[in-house]
Amino acid sequence: MMISPEKILAEYWKFTSFRVPQKEIITCVLENKDAIALLPTGGGKSICFQIPALAKKGVCIVVSPLIALMQDQVSNLKKRNIKAVTIPSGSNQNEIVTLFDQIKFGKVKFLYISPERLQSPLIQQKIKELDVNLIAIDEAHCISEWGHDFRPSYRNIKILKEILPVVPFIALTATANKKVLADISNNLQLSNHQTFKKSFFRENLAYQVFKIEDKLGRLLQIFTKTKVPAIIYVNSRKKTEELANFLNANNFKSTFYHAGLSTLEKQTAFNDWMTEKKPIIIATNAFGMGIDKPNVGLVIHYNLPSSTENYVQETGRAGRNEEKSFGVLLYNENDIYLQQQQTENSIPSILEVKAVHQKLYQFFRIANGELLEETFSFNFLEFCKKYNFQVLKTDIILKLLVNYGIIEMNTSFNKRATLKVIGTHYTILNFSKNNSAFKNFINVLLRTYGGLFEDEIKIDEFFLAKKAGITSTQVIKNLKILKEQHLVTYTPVNGTISLTFLLPREDDKTINRFSKEIKQFLYLKKEKAIHFIKFVTNNKVCRSTQLLSYFDEEKESTCGICDVCIGNKKIDTKHLPSKIIALLKEKRELSSKEISSLLNIIEKDILIHLHVLLSEDEIAINNQNKFQLKI
Repeated sequence: MMISPEKILAEYWKFTSFRVPQKEIITCVLENKDAIALLPTGGGKSICFQIPALAKKGVCIVVSPLIALMQDQVSNLKKRNIKAVTIPSGSNQNEIVTLFDQIKFGKVKFLYISPERLQSPLIQQKIKELDVNLIAIDEAHCISEWGHDFRPSYRNIKILKEILPVVPFIALTATANKKVLADISNNLQLSNHQTFKKSFFRENLAYQVFKIEDKLGRLLQIFTKTKVPAIIYVNSRKKTEELANFLNANNFKSTFYHAGLSTLEKQTAFNDWMTEKKPIIIATNAFGMGIDKPNVGLVIHYNLPSSTENYVQETGRAGRNEEKSFGVLLYNENDIYLQQQQTENSIPSILEVKAVHQKLYQFFRIANGELLEETFSFNFLEFCKKYNFQVLKTDIILKLLVNYGIIEMNTSFNKRATLKVIGTHYTILNFSKNNSAFKNFINVLLRTYGGLFEDEIKIDEFFLAKKAGITSTQVIKNLKILKEQHLVTYTPVNGTISLTFLLPREDDKTINRFSKEIKQFLYLKKEKAIHFIKFVTNNKVCRSTQLLSYFDEEKESTCGICDVCIGNKKIDTKHLPSKIIALLKEKRELSSKEISSLLNIIEKDILIHLHVLLSEDEIAINNQNKFQLKI
């Protein structure tokens, strides 16, 4: 007898009920029907395929576009004691065969796989041998060339329809319009499917766009007034650190997160934010996957995102607990100019794509017609410097080469540090005896990891820190000292990039095969940036109305809580002077900006009444240029 979805939800997720329309989607899949699910960010897409897969005998194949996204989902399932695997980058034939045996005989419930991997005849054969109960296509908008992240390899997922003709499909996405949904349906050959759409309208989320010069001052105002967990998105790694330092200096506990941090640093920043030891996190858009924090009350965009889809996904991380929350975007004329310039400068020509592609093979000394089936360690900045390539443009070109299945790249491919004791039992214990500060640490180390004297063992510095009762930074420092004393070999997490070539070197011929699609992709990238600037600068139409229209959704009424709707409400100026005086009684002294922020009324309307109150000798300006009651 099949276990009910509600029991599975309670056992593994500790929830008592489903959100709309999760139950309907799960029922459809359990009836062996195909489904397309369009659920905005935070709508709980994963549960829609994970629960039916757990309810049925067999394994669920999940097609996902990013290695990091797959690893994150596998990690989350393992935390719930659900067996899930992905195929590690660079796996050889024997390792793949062993992995599939593990899936077949080890009661594994989920196999996460990239669309590029599906093209392997070996993997296709191995999939045929599995008892597959469901095929889930995550980020399904990647199938469509009209989607914001088109990946041609997604077009080949339909091979699974041929291999497993009776297994149901579920395609999931958070961002798709009618054109994209039709593309998904046609390409996957879903003839008798149901489409489930949850409205993009978030009644508890106030979109607020402010044109402002003093962004730092506005941040201080916001955090003085709003005491909720927050995310601030910026467009550079350097800015994450600068803003975190600025907020910390002003007594707002903050941390920062970007792709350049080590695994350990990312984990520490994430944990500090999740536990609200530091409730504000400043991040690049690398921060997004695996965020399951319902009480985020504020998402601030300090810089402009590159598209409406990115903006909706990122602001959608606020208010998942259904409480009132805010998506605040701060911009000025310079931001608009820089966005336009960056769009122009970052979109490569086909000739530039060909040049980077050719030099990549040349960089690793690969001859024409040759395909080396090995994984290389790739220093991106060294590559750009050697061939005088622009960093931003080259980064986009490499992503294109990944998207078109020409190369495979993985950052931080050595995600776990390794350690081996090379000293004898006597020397390590003697060192411990003579260095009392190390005694407890060495005892914990040897108790935690067996076999350190025989083999190189993968270790987790964060876990060691918890067991030893010290910081992870101290753990790394201790291990480096032990290495200097020639007692251990220690290899920290390697943050470089691993690169695998998937096609033999054919230079222009390879790119020519994809040139039409690449041009279309780059044209759409430019169009999406232009559209987002129009959204930002349009302060006449309700923000929610604009966003819903972009996703082909109509709503008769306005949201009532965005900056446009609030600005359109008639301001009750009759009682404004008495409100200002009451505020100054409470706060003693305030600038016009602070009064504007606290009363939620635009500054120019506040200034009119301040001048009247000054002329009537009700208030005065002090030597700090702030307003206070007349003494």
